[in-house]
Amino acid sequence: MSSRALSVRLDDEALHALGQLEATGLTRSEAIRVSLVETAARRRDKEALAAEAAALEADEEDRVEMLAVARIMESLSASR
Repeated sequence: MSSRALSVRLDDEALHALGQLEATGLTRSEAIRVSLVETAARRRDKEALAAEAAALEADEEDRVEMLAVARIMESLSASR
């Protein structure tokens, strides 16, 4: 694995978060690397989920089926 030095300026909030991560036993470098990788993964996951939701929303057959299921669920709860 190649590595590169990076210099950043952290505000108080970021310094506090870094301190919390270091308190778990991570080195400063490990904490920063893990945070970057995990944040990027969360953003990819969020974008993928948004794309999936948009695709489902655009699927007319799926929308019709969702409405039918919703009507069934409503009728079941109304009959109680």
